[in-house]
Amino acid sequence: MLRKIGFWLLVAITIFLVLVTLASFTTSNQWWVRLWDYPRLAIFTLAGISTIIAAVSLRRRRRWVIAGVLLAVTLWQGYRIHRYTLLAKPEVEFIEADAELSAQHCFTALSLNVLQDNRDYGQTIALLERTDPDMVMLLETDQRWVDALKAVTARYPHVREVPISNKYGLVFMSRLKTDELSVHYLVENDIPSIFARMRTPSGRSFGYMGLHPRPPQAGTDTQERDAEIAIGAKLAAQSRLPVLAMGDFNDVAWSDTSELFKRIGTYLDPRIGRGFYATFPAKLPAFRWPLDQIYFTEEFSIDSLKVLDTVGSDHLPILGKICLVPKLGDRLNEEPENIEREDVRETNNIIEKGLRTEAIERATGTTDGAREKRNEAE
Repeated sequence: MLRKIGFWLLVAITIFLVLVTLASFTTSNQWWVRLWDYPRLAIFTLAGISTIIAAVSLRRRRRWVIAGVLLAVTLWQGYRIHRYTLLAKPEVEFIEADAELSAQHCFTALSLNVLQDNRDYGQTIALLERTDPDMVMLLETDQRWVDALKAVTARYPHVREVPISNKYGLVFMSRLKTDELSVHYLVENDIPSIFARMRTPSGRSFGYMGLHPRPPQAGTDTQERDAEIAIGAKLAAQSRLPVLAMGDFNDVAWSDTSELFKRIGTYLDPRIGRGFYATFPAKLPAFRWPLDQIYFTEEFSIDSLKVLDTVGSDHLPILGKICLVPKLGDRLNEEPENIEREDVRETNNIIEKGLRTEAIERATGTTDGAREKRNEAE
């Protein structure tokens, strides 16, 4: 009896793993399909363990059929995430910036989703005082967060605060010389993004983009999220400046959307070949995935990149020391991936679909009701 129960449990696990893996081959924007982009490491681990159990415990034809299917799932999931392990070649070489290079060409940038309902402001304030970053992007900041951060924001000459109680507010701070700092609503009229044009201490200009689109969840498919990410990619591609992009993209680095963003924007990812740098969920270390992103164009180099300890949020902070010396970046970094015609076509289709979906919601009057449901769920 126990043997039969174990067999059928293994069959059920196999069917489940096959279904969620097949979902990744589709282009569906349904939230319950795209949700399975996130836990690929967990799926890989479960499939690998199940493969071993099937190979050891089953007999004859059952063994080879079930173990073979599970092995195929394991290999595919491993392939999708392998670039974020030590098995892959790094795209970006880390440098050891000396005092002169640091003083002239480098700066520190921190990104953190504070969790709007997290009212332990002291931990985040202590983090900012301890790390003292040159540039800060805080997400999910409502008016109470903005008020609590006044002593910190007062120390930065360039600040933009967008307090919103829908979990998409933001606070951006910079001590770098800033020529332009603006808030844009790329797709949805209650989801702000930050765009800035700044200068390194030596005076070299670069662009900064901070994004925080909605995640896929019950009642929220991914058309608008994907469109916002795609618009960010096109803006980087059209810019004549080096570009740094950070934020909570509500998408993992290995998803099709993020990979397309990377190609279209001619970005490099300093995490490739080094690790996940997983930031969410903070309280489940074994199941974290890289939800908070950092990308930059090939002109940049990086001295360090760290995921920091928890500060009471469901996300972990990510902090990088980044340098802008184009000759150094060109010499040390890999070339960006080639942009294919299909990439351009797909990006345009994603943007058109996302904007059309939002426009239809507004025209039919369904937007407010849908957002109320989403906000209650969040």
